[in-house]
Amino acid sequence: MHIPLRKIGNSKGIILPAALIAACGLKSEVELRLEGKTIIIEPAGKSRSDWFDAYVAESDMDAWSTIPQDEGTDEWDW
Repeated sequence: MHIPLRKIGNSKGIILPAALIAACGLKSEVELRLEGKTIIIEPAGKSRSDWFDAYVAESDMDAWSTIPQDEGTDEWDW
């Protein structure tokens, strides 16, 4: 499919056909990136949608056990 570049202010843009937008699942925002000389347009994901995926629970380790115990019961000096 050939689509002409159109002048939009000092930039250029394209108009995507509605059928193409629907087929790709595009909404109001998209992600753009450049791979070599190819422009990739993808549906915008939610911010931080996969930030927790790398978390590994340490179920055998008690988080409080790594905190050093107080040496004495004296008040702290500031």
